[in-house]
Amino acid sequence: MRRILVTGAKGMLGQDLCPMLDQNGFEVIPSDYQEMDITDLKQVESFIDTNTPGMIIHCAAYTNVDKAEEDKDNAFLINEKGSENLAKVSGEKSIPIIAISTDYVFDGTANKPYTPEDKTNPINVYGASKLAGELAIRKYNPMHYIARTSWLYGIHGKNFVETMLSLAEKLPQLKVVNDQVGCPTWTVALSYGILNLIRQEMPYGIYHLCGSGYTSWHGFAEKIFELSNIDKTVTPCSTEEFPRPASRPKYSVMDNKGMLPAWEDSLKNYLQLRNMTK
Repeated sequence: MRRILVTGAKGMLGQDLCPMLDQNGFEVIPSDYQEMDITDLKQVESFIDTNTPGMIIHCAAYTNVDKAEEDKDNAFLINEKGSENLAKVSGEKSIPIIAISTDYVFDGTANKPYTPEDKTNPINVYGASKLAGELAIRKYNPMHYIARTSWLYGIHGKNFVETMLSLAEKLPQLKVVNDQVGCPTWTVALSYGILNLIRQEMPYGIYHLCGSGYTSWHGFAEKIFELSNIDKTVTPCSTEEFPRPASRPKYSVMDNKGMLPAWEDSLKNYLQLRNMTK
């Protein structure tokens, strides 16, 4: 198990996860689509045969939520078929797999935090494709972890925090939706959560690895500016005022069983690190 294959190694999560695994004594086999096309079963078989990992962490995904509405075939090809290929090969070879999934497998109609056992019912193509990927993982490899996360941000990719800070430099005031509620999650905190699944040899199954607590997008924006010492007016508005191609769950709060820190603490740490590296 000391050799871990990470798909999507050049993505926002992968670029934080790989160094953390390396620092904790694991040999990382980084993979992106240039090294292994997960939608090609023969490539997956060949890459895994050649590199002989003891575990796979599957971060690669089609993540453009709005574009997926008109690009359904590609979303399902990557998120379902790619996951199925990895699960088939790893399952045949008894290699455990950790697959990263999303809060968007839920419809957002709940009134209390979602548990891993709660019924799924995605309301957009992206969520449906990720759920299909989850089901494929569960079908073909019993040695699986499915790690659902939400509202992800990190230093290595486009995300809500960076968008807000950029807009704050250009606009005198901002309007942000306040009727969608969820759990902001820092890629570094998620990486620690994944590492703990491995080190603590947690039972196989579904886990919710998101920031503890919850907020709206409006509350998230206000906290970003507060912690950044930026005096900016943020006006709340409804989802209907900002129509998007893909529907979003109104309530996608997940119960993480205390596995990750409070979202506010992670945001504070992220902003401090960001300031040190910029």
